[in-house]
Amino acid sequence: MTFHTNFRAATIALAALALSGCSGGLASGDSGLFKRTSPAPTENIERQRQNTPLADDERSTIWGLFENKDDPNVTIEVNKYLWNASLEVLNFLPVQSVDPFSGVIITGFGTPPGGGSAYRATIYVQDPALDARSLKVALATRSGPASASTVRAVEDAILTRARQLRIRDGQL
Repeated sequence: MTFHTNFRAATIALAALALSGCSGGLASGDSGLFKRTSPAPTENIERQRQNTPLADDERSTIWGLFENKDDPNVTIEVNKYLWNASLEVLNFLPVQSVDPFSGVIITGFGTPPGGGSAYRATIYVQDPALDARSLKVALATRSGPASASTVRAVEDAILTRARQLRIRDGQL
């Protein structure tokens, strides 16, 4: 019986030593046995009320990898009228990449009807509001960036078409 008792005590001591080594306590001169690595429950409740994120040292355990600490209220929204208007106005450009979740449309080179220069566009719809500040357009020609007046004309065409789509939906 004494062998099993000694073996059990040695196993428990080795497990405690291994666990205290995981907290980094022995290397820093602290025993690590009574070190509090997470805030008290009342601190967590107060932090949730204030909606403040946890510090990096409070997430440094292996179990922090499996927790979803991201704020579920943070979403990226894209204005559907600006999105659809961008695709309609620039329908002569071949679409290379679209990401409706982040609001980015990337096109290849294409020539507008009745035009002589080929353009490439990157459109960024960054806000759910139907507003000029929500739309960013970057145009390029084969020789470099397009003129500011051309970019402004394309932005105006997209905004005008977006307003038309919004009015059409309001009449349903």
